[in-house]
Order: sequence, then structure tokens, then C-alpha cells
Amino acid sequence: MSMSRQWRLAARPVGKIRESDFELVEAPVPEPADGQFVVAVTHISLDPAMRGWMNAGRSYIPPVEIGEVMRALTLGRVIDSRNDQFAVGDLVQGVFGVTEHALSDGAGVQEITAAEGISPTAYLGVLGITGLTAYFGLLDVGRLQPGETVLVSGAAGAVGTAVGQIAKAKGARVIGIAGGSEKCQLLTDELGFDAAIDYKHGDLKDQLRRRTPDRVDVFFDNIGGEILNQGLTRLAHGARVVICGAVSQYNNVDVTGPSNYIQLLVSRASMIGFVVFDYADRYPQAIAEMSRWLSDGRLRSIEDTVRGDIDAFPSTLERLFTGGNTGKLVLELQK
Repeated sequence: MSMSRQWRLAARPVGKIRESDFELVEAPVPEPADGQFVVAVTHISLDPAMRGWMNAGRSYIPPVEIGEVMRALTLGRVIDSRNDQFAVGDLVQGVFGVTEHALSDGAGVQEITAAEGISPTAYLGVLGITGLTAYFGLLDVGRLQPGETVLVSGAAGAVGTAVGQIAKAKGARVIGIAGGSEKCQLLTDELGFDAAIDYKHGDLKDQLRRRTPDRVDVFFDNIGGEILNQGLTRLAHGARVVICGAVSQYNNVDVTGPSNYIQLLVSRASMIGFVVFDYADRYPQAIAEMSRWLSDGRLRSIEDTVRGDIDAFPSTLERLFTGGNTGKLVLELQK
């Protein structure tokens, strides 16, 4: 009997994620019943949101329960099928979890037919939930207009790299905040950002003041904490602050909120949180536009791919919370 391995949640993390919070379990490769098919997972998307999914309590999505396979968006190939909609060999995307093999009835599963010149893994990045988050967060929630100035934190991450490029495609000026000279150089030299701020070197407040002399119209925040707090001091009249995430706070027992929130009043600004799933009915529209940008070079899929077996999941996930990745972090399973 063929066997398959999967990581299950063993304990709810307190503070930083530890490997002991997961359990690597071996189980038989599932066999499909009528209407079902089996997927051999090839790529696992690693996202900061996974940290929140491990917590109990109210959120925009139910938590992963103890003993369940860790939730993750993945790509894979159909290897056995008794479902008329999915044939052996099809490349599919779905929330199959951190596992080598998954059983599905097709609900929520998308067949991927990558356009010429576009990597299938782009459908986990700029053409997946990552890119859709950037697209709707910036254009719908942030209401970006041509000629405006955008400040994006976590700018060298999966969402941040997409936000900056979309903003440039829409005619905006873009300043990115990232950690380290290599990441900042990527933003300005390769992705077309107008300026980059290295929060690890120099005074953040002073750098923000110098890079945003006319202040900012949209502040797209992925980080939270002190970066959010300082960004609030640079808002233009009527600015929109888009709360996408707070990766600096996810491992904290006591979350630090912004003390400079009064700047929202001074600037007549708004601060709005959002969840990309609310825009699901418009995903095809966004993917079509971003696919055109990929084809004509206005958008690049920045991917950080770790190749290994499924054992590498906990250590690879940890990189998201230590600044160890650039762009979209993906674990490619080597068979």
C-alpha cells in the first residue's frame, strides 16, 4: 500500500511557531470514490496568514483544529480520478493542506492552464490569493488614483511586491519599506519602485520624512507595530490606510497597536481592514488584468522557492516571521 505524509496541527502556538506545534503523520494514499479524485501535491504556498489560522477564537475563517492537516493553498497533479470534471494529469489548485496527497470532490478546486511564458507557480503568487489581495486591497479598499503616492510596508514580501508593481501600472508613485539593502535594491532596481526605505538601517522616522515630502495618499500596511505607527504620521489629507496584515505582531502574546492613530483625525484619513475572500466573484476580472501585465512585462512574479521534501515545512514556514524570504514563499516537494 502506498503511503503519504502530512503535517497536522498538534498544539496551538504560544509566541513563535515551533516544530513541536505540528505532527508529521503517515497515512495510506487515499482511493477515490465516485465523484472524487486524488491529487499528488507538488507545491505548497506558505503565507503569514497560516499563523492566525492556528489560533482559536473569532476570525474571518475557522481555525485549524488540533489533529487536522495544516491548512495551505497548493498545486498538484491529479493521479487518480472518478470525477468527470478532473482527469489524470490535470494540474489543479486547491486548499489541499500540507500533505503529499489529497482526496477531493472538486469543491473549491481550480484547474490551472498556464498561459505561455507564465509559470504555474504564479497561480500561488501574483495570479493567486497573494496577487488578488494586492489588487483588491490597493484598488478597491485603497481607491488608488493615477498620480497618487503609495507607501507599502513589507514591500519585498509576496503581497508587497505585487502592490508596488500594480501601483506603478496604475500610474502612482511608490515607496516601499523593507528590511535590508538587497531587498531595497530589488524594489528600486528591478520592480520600479520610486524609492525604498530600509527599516533595519537608519532612523525610520527620518527616512519616511525624506522619502515622502508630499506625504502619502495610500498606506498599504502588511507589518503593523512601529512601522504602522510611524507610517500614520505621513498621511496626506484624505489618505486611506489599508490594513492587510500585521506580520510583526503574529507571534506576540500582547499585540502592540498604533499610538499615532490621532493622525487619522488630523488628516481626515480612514483606516480599513479587508479580507480578499469578499471579492471572490471578481477574481476572474483581476486575474485577466494581471495576466496581461505579466505578459507585457509590467508585472513580475517574485517567487522564493524552497525545494525539498515535506519534512522541510516547519523550518520553511518560520522564514516568513524572521524576514528570511523575498517575494512569494513556496515549498516545492521533491519526489
